[in-house]
Amino acid sequence: MDEFKVAGGQLVDTVKKLINEGNVRRISVKNREGKIVFDIPLTLGVIGIALAPMLAALGAVAGVLTECTVAVERDPDTPAETPQQS
Repeated sequence: MDEFKVAGGQLVDTVKKLINEGNVRRISVKNREGKIVFDIPLTLGVIGIALAPMLAALGAVAGVLTECTVAVERDPDTPAETPQQS
């Protein structure tokens, strides 16, 4: 499991980037004390419009957090998508 710190204002953008990688199973957001305050399970069925309410709620959480830790559980059998260059 990967963990890294982000500022609250960067949280939604960071999570969107992780989701677009395509090999992420679960994203957990922890506060400074290490308590999970938001958990997003990502399955094949949770895509697109279904994520909009979760991201809106995450934005509200980000508004009260100044710093948080993002924990990422990846699917080892699925390679990450790399951005295509034109």
